[in-house]
Amino acid sequence: MNINEYNGDPRYWAVWEKMQLLQIEDVSTPRQEKNGTIVWKLPIKNNNSGLGSRKTNIEVASFSTGYVRNQNSGYSNYQLNKRCESEPQYYKCTNKHDGSDLYRKFTTRTCKLIPVEIDRLEYLITYCLKNYYIKNANQVADGEYVSKWRYDNLADAARIDYETKDYSVKLEEKLFDLQNKLATIKRIADYETI
Repeated sequence: MNINEYNGDPRYWAVWEKMQLLQIEDVSTPRQEKNGTIVWKLPIKNNNSGLGSRKTNIEVASFSTGYVRNQNSGYSNYQLNKRCESEPQYYKCTNKHDGSDLYRKFTTRTCKLIPVEIDRLEYLITYCLKNYYIKNANQVADGEYVSKWRYDNLADAARIDYETKDYSVKLEEKLFDLQNKLATIKRIADYETI
């Protein structure tokens, strides 16, 4: 989708603004758009891509059938929809010993479909924010894992060596960039909870 398609409705415009803030890119092909599918590429590297040292970015999609799926984090696409218990179904079977009728109750867990497109997109933004941005906050910078102790050490090194040379300035810039991204994620999370 392009910006003109998001521009008509205030809810679509809010989704567009959140996409820009989170650096989410719409990578839908013309055929997918024709079928009512929207595919987003997140700026977070996929740890489960199975491509060895070459990691790809996480992609999620919204389908006109009501499903929301992760496109590339496993062997196959998997549903991101909420799960719910289906209505019980009863099956008639016969007792082998005396021929009387028995009824068996059968329930399954199914995906709760989201039929309206804007609701799917809002759900997708919220899901990605919670499950990819917040849970993987230490991986947002270039898709590399930065542990807390390393982050603290980088902060200390940047403060101590700031006066010396270029290397410390580059560390300071990386640290500042990481702090900005984390602050943005926290601000969006706080906005979502309100």
